[in-house]
Amino acid sequence: MKKEIHPQNYRPVLFIDNSNGAEFIISSTVATKDTGKAKDGLEYPVYRLEISSASHPFYTGKEKTLDTAGRVEKFKSRVAAAKKTKAGK
Repeated sequence: MKKEIHPQNYRPVLFIDNSNGAEFIISSTVATKDTGKAKDGLEYPVYRLEISSASHPFYTGKEKTLDTAGRVEKFKSRVAAAKKTKAGK
């Protein structure tokens, strides 16, 4: 292996998912100032995530339903209105 190419601050970091509170301890070089206790009782640097594999619909299989029917109806009404104005010219 080559010397002096690997990061110096490689250490275990506690990643916390803000959306559901899931915690992961993963080795990382991410810069963080916060520290916190994990479920194992040890203190680690903390990095907060907006979304992770524990909360993302692709990984959980729980898809959030959006009001797609309402959106489609709005689009169709806009298209119909646009056709009427073009036909009126």
